[in-house]
Amino acid sequence: MQRSKSYRKAAEVIDRSKLYTPAEAVKLAKDTTSAKFDATVEVAMRLGVDPRKADQMVRGVVNLPHGTGKTARVIVFAAGAKAEEAVAAGADEVGTDELVARIQGGWLDFDAAIATPDQMAKIGRIARILGPRGLMPNPKTGTVTMDVTKAVSDIKGGKITFRVDKHSNLHLIIGKASFSETQLIDNYAAVLDEVLRAKPSAAKGKYLKKVTLTTTMGPGVPVDPNVVKNLQEAPAEA
Repeated sequence: MQRSKSYRKAAEVIDRSKLYTPAEAVKLAKDTTSAKFDATVEVAMRLGVDPRKADQMVRGVVNLPHGTGKTARVIVFAAGAKAEEAVAAGADEVGTDELVARIQGGWLDFDAAIATPDQMAKIGRIARILGPRGLMPNPKTGTVTMDVTKAVSDIKGGKITFRVDKHSNLHLIIGKASFSETQLIDNYAAVLDEVLRAKPSAAKGKYLKKVTLTTTMGPGVPVDPNVVKNLQEAPAEA
């Protein structure tokens, strides 16, 4: 892939043979972002699991203490009073059969979907569309609930879901390049805690195998996966 001059210049700053502490990686990611807009900061993790096995699936939710830097677009499958509650809570779209039909027609302009339990039979018709994109409402992530007000507020406030893909990778947003280093490290720490907590008992060997921090259009920064505590501390000497 042909890279821009600014990307290549930024990549030269990163030592590919080194694993950086989270504090170092956050600083490098901020310093090397080449986008002319407020770039998104993401973390990618390679896990030592086999997601083809049900007892090694890794999924969960995390509340980022400083949010993602953008307001998530949330849709809610609900009717009657619960639909009114969802609208009042700030949901971007609320509906039942008509919302299912829009998604069947190709509309996917949202970041999260919430549903009341009575709507799940209808949503089953679009499970093959929502599932692979990580958008399927699920009781385990708090997105199948009667408390739609709390669910909408949580997601709008920085609650994100994660699910390992078929290649054993996780990709999560931890903020924006405009965030302070402290804010990004706090968000990374929250993600790390939840991913470690979600480790399946059936997983053998090294669980957190590789971690990379990157910004939109910026080079990846390799992070030491063994550093899981005291992330705000100054890096130790090599």
